[in-house]
Amino acid sequence: MGADVVRTYLMFIGPWEGGGPWNSRGIEGAQRFLQRVVSVTGYGEAEPVTRRAGRGAGSPGATSPADVAAATRDLRHWTHRTIKKVTEDMQGFHFNTAISAMMEFVNELVRVRETMAGTPAWREAIRTLVLLLAPVAPHLSEELWAHLGEPYSVHQQAWPVFDESLARAELVTLVLQVNGKVRDRIQVPADLTEAEARALALRSEKVRKFMDGKDAASVVVVPGRLVNVVTR
Repeated sequence: MGADVVRTYLMFIGPWEGGGPWNSRGIEGAQRFLQRVVSVTGYGEAEPVTRRAGRGAGSPGATSPADVAAATRDLRHWTHRTIKKVTEDMQGFHFNTAISAMMEFVNELVRVRETMAGTPAWREAIRTLVLLLAPVAPHLSEELWAHLGEPYSVHQQAWPVFDESLARAELVTLVLQVNGKVRDRIQVPADLTEAEARALALRSEKVRKFMDGKDAASVVVVPGRLVNVVTR
């Protein structure tokens, strides 16, 4: 992975036409990023992460259908937004910002892995990540692509195409309250359903903390604005 680390660092160090000073800490950052990619794709594990069951609907310990629907919508937005950003940046030789977008995408994949692993949206996301990474880390991407069980070679595959409607999904801030007091704020798609908003609120760690182990007597949803959880 050494050559890919150096390549990633050189592409990330700054604007391509400007270059930048060599910094060993920058090399370490590039290495950590690629290691996170290896981890989230499940490379080296017996079963590819794209085939492993997470906690999606129908799996052991599954979350509710509303939870899965909301998480799927969010993950697909991340996937297509990232395709769009990386595609546009690569075409403009803005390699540093393209890599930055992939780093954000990996962070999101790490966050939702337990819930989404094994779902169609997760498989789409992981395949997309490896395809987008191929010009940056060609050797590692080839290994990851093979591990996913995809046909040789990653460098002979079509570049991912984003769905504009998914990529531009408008986000709004949803205020989460417990007994009328603001406890959290999260970014959600503007067209989130009431059931999905309710599920997200009840899943929020901050909301659960202030519920203090009590049951929800009612959940009031103001679409696109707030969710108020009233405890017994």
